[in-house]
Amino acid sequence: MGYVHIKKEKCIGCEQCVVVCPFEALFMVKGKVEVEPEKCRECRKCLPVCPTEALYLERRERRGPPPEHGISDIVVELPPELGRYKGVWVLVEQEDGKPHSVSWELIGEGMKIAQKLDVELSAIVLGEGVEHIVEEAFHYGAEKVYAIDDPMLNNYRTYPYTFAMRKLVNKYKPEILLMGATSLGRDLAGAVATSLKTGLTADCTKLDIDTGARVLLQTRPAFGGNIMATIICANHRPQMATVRPRVMAKPYKDDSKTGKVITEKLALEEEKVKTKFIEFIADEIAEVVNLEDAEYIVAGGRGVGCKDGFGVLRELAEALGGEVGASRGAVESGWVTYEHQVGQTGKTVRPKVYFACGISGAIQHLVGMQNSDVIVAINTDETAPIFNVATYGIIGDLYKVVPEIIKQIKNHKTQAMKEGE
Repeated sequence: MGYVHIKKEKCIGCEQCVVVCPFEALFMVKGKVEVEPEKCRECRKCLPVCPTEALYLERRERRGPPPEHGISDIVVELPPELGRYKGVWVLVEQEDGKPHSVSWELIGEGMKIAQKLDVELSAIVLGEGVEHIVEEAFHYGAEKVYAIDDPMLNNYRTYPYTFAMRKLVNKYKPEILLMGATSLGRDLAGAVATSLKTGLTADCTKLDIDTGARVLLQTRPAFGGNIMATIICANHRPQMATVRPRVMAKPYKDDSKTGKVITEKLALEEEKVKTKFIEFIADEIAEVVNLEDAEYIVAGGRGVGCKDGFGVLRELAEALGGEVGASRGAVESGWVTYEHQVGQTGKTVRPKVYFACGISGAIQHLVGMQNSDVIVAINTDETAPIFNVATYGIIGDLYKVVPEIIKQIKNHKTQAMKEGE
């Protein structure tokens, strides 16, 4: 570890460093600054305010018990070559020329982080004929776009995409790199992180930044979803994370925005790629359930009691023009298929209204739906954890409550049609 040292001959006693120190590690003695080593957290806030460069950071062995908190206590000083990494990057995932919505959600979140670090927010666009995606990235808030347009990137294959990402990162050195936790993103992020010899936190539900240490705080479920852990990649760059779709809010789209495009060549020979794209075959067996884009979701848990119990939930979902969701317990009981599952091991959703019927509210389920605009919980157990996150709570039998809600919705639609006539 280390702490701030003072060159006494340079100190002019201006006290500016004392004022900005958040841990009260600096104090004045006879017109000169002194430091209390055990209080110093290496946040470095004092270094840039010193007008005479009298302060500097030096390594040391820490004695005594560890401090109670402080990200900087576990962050070693980065080597000079890693200290040059700056900026926040977001991969714009696309398939058949259609960008995935999680990319715009990440640009919105990346914008917040970039502003806190006072750096540039950039997007990466890979593919063939992707000029329209480059422009769209600016509309959602990217200040700069790094693009590689090449026929070898037309269809996703791990090696060409990893090669392209590694090439861009090694040349332009971003401090933070974000991707969507989709099938493509999970495959690519792991390959890129391994290639760059850096860390990766997968399936994050929250991102923040420690501005003093310039460390990305990456929060995700851990220990089977029983706790939320904040993970950092303190001593490697770039700091990488994947985030599930619908966890972050999509930013406002401004078609007037534009920015700078940096284009690069892939420069990869097809002979070096071991995989070939032959054909894409859609899964025609799996049930089509569009939970991620649904504005209304009616979800059931073990409290529904049986497979037939989901019939009334489907009726409410149809009345709302929404989809049916489910907890892991309901899926494992065989009452609905996996495509309906919401939660840590299912889909992450962000609807306008989420009905949680007979769902207790385990953290594994909450991480998948807690960002819904409105949560309506229906449960006979008034102590169920779901009521802690619910906007509205109804303590009662869902087989009595849900039919009444359906009745009221139908009456409202009938009345609206009469008034329209």
